[in-house]
Amino acid sequence: QVQLVESGGGLVEPGGSLRLSCEASGTVFGINNMRWYRQAPGKERELLGYITRDLATDYVDSIKGRFTISRDNAKNTVYLQMNSLKPEDTAVYICSAEILDWTSRYRDYWGRGTQVTVSS
Repeated sequence: QVQLVESGGGLVEPGGSLRLSCEASGTVFGINNMRWYRQAPGKERELLGYITRDLATDYVDSIKGRFTISRDNAKNTVYLQMNSLKPEDTAVYICSAEILDWTSRYRDYWGRGTQVTVSS
């Protein structure tokens, strides 16, 4: 079985920073793209960006220059560094990954999310 578990969320003041982590565990034989999403109350899930196995990244315009996605392939972990946080960044942050599992195929897995609240 495979699990994705996010961590690092919490309460932060506007202008502050947080670093989220998402680790894949279990029967993981390889990972292709890893993505970060967020979902604010009453809104649809929003893709923030992704990182490939070769560490290429892309982001949506709303977070460019403030958020950075990185990964440690040896640890099966993807990170989301968030700087200059704004109240509108308040959301549940969720990761997903294309994982080569025991079926010998790449399949999408999702974490349950970690809450980020930006408030003074």
